[in-house]
Amino acid sequence: MAMKIINKTIFFFLLAVTLNGYTQDDVVVDPMLIRLQAKIISTADSSAVPYANIVNNRTHSGTITNADGFFSLEMLNIDSLVVSSVGYQKAVLKVPYNYNGNSVLVFLLKPMNYNLGEVQVKGERQNVDLGLETGKPTDIPVELRGDAFNEKPPVVAALFSPISFWQYHLSKREKQKREVRKAIALEKNWEMHSQNYNKEMVIFLTGMTEPQADSFMVWFNGKDVLPYTSNEYQVRASILEYFEIYKREGRLK
Repeated sequence: MAMKIINKTIFFFLLAVTLNGYTQDDVVVDPMLIRLQAKIISTADSSAVPYANIVNNRTHSGTITNADGFFSLEMLNIDSLVVSSVGYQKAVLKVPYNYNGNSVLVFLLKPMNYNLGEVQVKGERQNVDLGLETGKPTDIPVELRGDAFNEKPPVVAALFSPISFWQYHLSKREKQKREVRKAIALEKNWEMHSQNYNKEMVIFLTGMTEPQADSFMVWFNGKDVLPYTSNEYQVRASILEYFEIYKREGRLK
């Protein structure tokens, strides 16, 4: 009889410990519609990350941050968001289970780091007079300049400077430098482009509200009709043209 009482006591003790573990570690969250207010900042210097793309994994809809890194989005509190921006690592954001939409959340985005090893050039390269004019000065930083050619060499270079020609095409280090220069140029183009194309400009031209402008810009960006080299006139004309298409398709709500 005493043994049965001891066994029951041990059983109920283990059951209580198990239930206590579940209540502390496993939080059951009821899906609830919220209006997320948040800001994206860089882990490097805590500066705002402007015009970053925010996409809801569940609905595949989204928005972009403004010039100060802020954005707002209607979503479920269990949804996850994918954030991407030029020069930064892509990240997945999740809202705390007890968030009610009354405060601004701050999320961090890590910059993309490009690690370039030390470049060592040994020996002397023979100078060959090709009878060409002196090249123009380059504004490429010294550490990112190619050891062979800064621009893609012509086919004739394979005859007069074969080592440099094949180094340009086959060297892994040369390819890494070109990728870094390409990323830097893309970021500069985006910064210039964002001065003409932004949410404030869309609202000014169309008269939409901020949530309407967010939806329109996600749709408009998906069309990929606005190159980074567009001037202010081209940006305005494209926004107005596609805004009429947007309305005709019944997307304006």
